[in-house]
Amino acid sequence: MNIKKKLGILLIVIIAVSGLVGYYRVSYAGNLEAVTEGISESIIRFHVRANSDSQEDQEVKLKVKEAVVDYIRPALSESDSLSESRAILEAESDNIRNVAIKTLRDNGFMEDVSVYFEKSYFPVKSYGDVTFPAGYYEAFRVDIGDAEGKNWWCVLYPPLCFVDAVYGVVPENSKEKLAGVLTDEEYKTVTDRGCKVRFKYLTFINELLGL
Repeated sequence: MNIKKKLGILLIVIIAVSGLVGYYRVSYAGNLEAVTEGISESIIRFHVRANSDSQEDQEVKLKVKEAVVDYIRPALSESDSLSESRAILEAESDNIRNVAIKTLRDNGFMEDVSVYFEKSYFPVKSYGDVTFPAGYYEAFRVDIGDAEGKNWWCVLYPPLCFVDAVYGVVPENSKEKLAGVLTDEEYKTVTDRGCKVRFKYLTFINELLGL
């Protein structure tokens, strides 16, 4: 086979692959956008951002997280809806800030703390074996100092923050709570391990195409 034929075959293959990628991106992205919107409107994320990425700031961030989660757990565990959880967090914002500041002071840190709601874009993120697609989510934030360090995150509603996902698995009873606020398709999307790969793939394709 001469070089011209080889180049011709290679060109055909490239065109075919490009077409498949484009079709896959458009069809899958369209469906994912609708599913992601449904997911994002059904949950409240929780983020604690460290002052910096120094070891000390990262360690005290986790202590602040633990103190805030312990404080808010009783009230949020009884919440039956997203709106009720939001109202609880808004009513408790000052107390949550005070809990965070006390934790910092008890550990010798003098940074201030900001507590607020924000709707922001988040990349693909996993909590245990549950993976949330990239998109715009409502988040309850606790910012320590300059908030320029890595953050700790979980889901406050439904309450996944109150389970131990260190070993990579969210307990079934917590998944049942998640299933209770999502559609079947949305729930399958966040619990299907294969979706994490597809989320990453779609992000890569969009970045490659400059979208």
